[in-house]
Amino acid sequence: MSIARSVAEILSEHVTLELEGIDRMYLNVFVPRLQREAGVAAFFRFHRGHRFASSVLMDPISQAFVDAMGRFAEAHELDVVSFRKGERKDEVTQAYLKRFRGEEGVLYIGKAQEKTPVFRTERRRNPKTGASYPWLVRSSAMVNHFYVYCVDRDFGPFFLKFCTYFPYNAKLCINGHEWLKRQLAQRDIGYEALDNGVLACDRPAKAQALCEALSPQKIDAQLAQVVAQAAAPVHGRGSGSRLPL
Repeated sequence: MSIARSVAEILSEHVTLELEGIDRMYLNVFVPRLQREAGVAAFFRFHRGHRFASSVLMDPISQAFVDAMGRFAEAHELDVVSFRKGERKDEVTQAYLKRFRGEEGVLYIGKAQEKTPVFRTERRRNPKTGASYPWLVRSSAMVNHFYVYCVDRDFGPFFLKFCTYFPYNAKLCINGHEWLKRQLAQRDIGYEALDNGVLACDRPAKAQALCEALSPQKIDAQLAQVVAQAAAPVHGRGSGSRLPL
């Protein structure tokens, strides 16, 4: 009579390297005060100087943002890809990665409609005077999002997704395995790569230390660096120059 073996026991016989670290990480990027109706109203009344806060005031800002993204793509000769429903974004990105020859830069810009929280205006009436006035309420809508796919010398491939509608929330997606591969390569440490991981490494203890070095401070610095490069020089498509977002 044989006793059934567990999955863990079977896998233990085939493990060549064991590391603890971050895989894919999806981080929200937003201005906290602009996630609430009162904060949005304060922005338009006291920062922008409007008498009333209304969603009508958001449209010119949104259009300016979309136009700026279009000019950026044109100036840097970047493709703007409209993702089809059900299309795998990773597969599209892999095709661009294979053609990319620089050390770092922007690969392309993707565009997709996605449901997202928004603010809209409804008309309310003053019960004492009868006068109507606009009032901001939270809602949801299908809105275009820009996916800016990039390569970084330290983080490898990553993307920053922007909503094209106020308050322009974003998401930063990084991959800890890609971070590790870049760090090993920079230190001339031999390793065997998987599509999303590392199969073997000449210095496992050092690899584990590098996994642990991917701290919140480094991730925050990466986001700040991306934003700060808005005025960086450009030398053309695929040259490896640090293209601004």
